[in-house]
Amino acid sequence: MPETKLILGQTLGFTANPFETPVAEAARYRRRGALLVANGRIMAEGEADTLVSTHPDVTRIDYGDALITAGFIDAHVHYPQTGIIASWGKRLIDWLNSYTFPEEMRFGDPAYAAEIAALYFDLSRAHGVTTMASYCTIHPASVDAFFTEAQKRGQRVVAGKTCMDRNAPEGLCDTAQTAYDDSKALIGKWHGQDRLSYAITPRFSPTSTPEQLTALGALWAEHPDCLMQTHLSEQTDEIAWVKSLFPDARDYLETYEAYGLLGEKGLYGHAIHLDPREKDRLREVGAGLIHCPTSNTFIGSGLFDMQTLMAEGHRVGLATDTGGGSSFSMLRTMAATYEVAHLRHNSLHAAQLLWLATAGSAKALHMEDKIGNLSPGLEADLVVLDLASTPDIAQRTARADTIWEALFPTIMMGDDRAIRDVWINGRNTPSSPL
Repeated sequence: MPETKLILGQTLGFTANPFETPVAEAARYRRRGALLVANGRIMAEGEADTLVSTHPDVTRIDYGDALITAGFIDAHVHYPQTGIIASWGKRLIDWLNSYTFPEEMRFGDPAYAAEIAALYFDLSRAHGVTTMASYCTIHPASVDAFFTEAQKRGQRVVAGKTCMDRNAPEGLCDTAQTAYDDSKALIGKWHGQDRLSYAITPRFSPTSTPEQLTALGALWAEHPDCLMQTHLSEQTDEIAWVKSLFPDARDYLETYEAYGLLGEKGLYGHAIHLDPREKDRLREVGAGLIHCPTSNTFIGSGLFDMQTLMAEGHRVGLATDTGGGSSFSMLRTMAATYEVAHLRHNSLHAAQLLWLATAGSAKALHMEDKIGNLSPGLEADLVVLDLASTPDIAQRTARADTIWEALFPTIMMGDDRAIRDVWINGRNTPSSPL
């Protein structure tokens, strides 16, 4: 039986969405807080003095002035692109052809897939990421490698075989039938095992024929408890390409909607250049829009309209988009979110940025009942932040009068040095046996 532990430090969670509720009401901050953790879950949350007095014999781990929050949730990544992150490129299609597709060809080798999966999990953990939704490659072995590594580490993850049957190298193309068959077999093998969830994964409509999109839509209808992840309206020339491939579609979204690939459990990466009809339909079904700010700026895609989409009631998550994004860090991703919003003349509060990386992404993944917050009953995935991790951050934090003034410099300037500790499934040691 895993040992019960009392984790002490500054604690910060949420009782409401700070985009909808004033920060003072939406956030729950304790200058000296504590979490009681047992069996992989948060059993109690409260003031440190209270929990210490009621649980005097429990092992304590005291982080002092460090800040304990929910572990970061990266809602859109491509783990096979770990090795090509920060590769020089032009536009999206050039980048795919020059770097992504050649690297993904290598994942037919199970040993190579396992090597990169382990590396990816090491790198993401170092940046405080405890859950992610990842695209794999067309190779079932790439999915097996990812889930096997996640299962060994006890992580809650989402992943799926990427499906493509056109406009990609021959070695990276499957068919409508094999996409359906492979995905169905992988769902049966992995979905719902331990903390693993499957996402049906057409890469994007330009690389899937109508026949493949139809097959994957049928598969989703058969397995509605699965998520579905894809890309939407990332770049203007991509949208023009989609229009040429689907001349009868009213817009990009209809290339999914017409084939049964629009729904509440759909995750649509990027979603920058949306038409009014697309926004209305996405909101009506409650789909998740995944903001990938470092990718959108690195590849020159555009500026996500966070203010409007949140005001309209959309479900929004946050992501690094490894390796189109230029960092594994969710701190850097939060900083880029702030910068992109400023370019749209909107200033985001530190509470809103942290919420997007934790509770907001959990909600986008339909996992808010499991992860993303410091609440009793939730799984104990935590990140412990050193708010004075470097001299330049420390000197700014020393001047802070509020937790938000103390946290914001770490969001804007922090990196893996700010990650003091990471807890996954109630354990703070990597690759702990279940």
